Amino acid sequence: MEYLIAFVVGGLICVVGQLLLDFAKLTPAHVMSSFVVAGAILDGFGIYDKLIDFAGAGATVPITSFGHSLLHGAMHQSEKHGFIGIGMGIFELTSAGISAAILFAFIAALIFKPKG
Repeated sequence: MEYLIAFVVGGLICVVGQLLLDFAKLTPAHVMSSFVVAGAILDGFGIYDKLIDFAGAGATVPITSFGHSLLHGAMHQSEKHGFIGIGMGIFELTSAGISAAILFAFIAALIFKPKG
């Protein structure tokens, strides 16, 4: 049952993104940015943690989880280190994802020889 719930919740998040692309005529960059901000806002209100408890990977895999991780890390480290902890917390939880994106983009650029 856990797999079904994760599939449905993740799918619903993707459906919202597709509807924004099709009907609101937003670009993929706008949708991605909106989802990151939405994840941060939901985490700010304590809703995203409940969604993760309910849906598991259905809530942690989509890009909304990146916004959740950004805010979650910033708030956690700001309690320990104050203002400087905000930057520390953002990169502490998300550095692996950011590093992987840079590395895979570089490898793809070497293989496919992009123009521009």
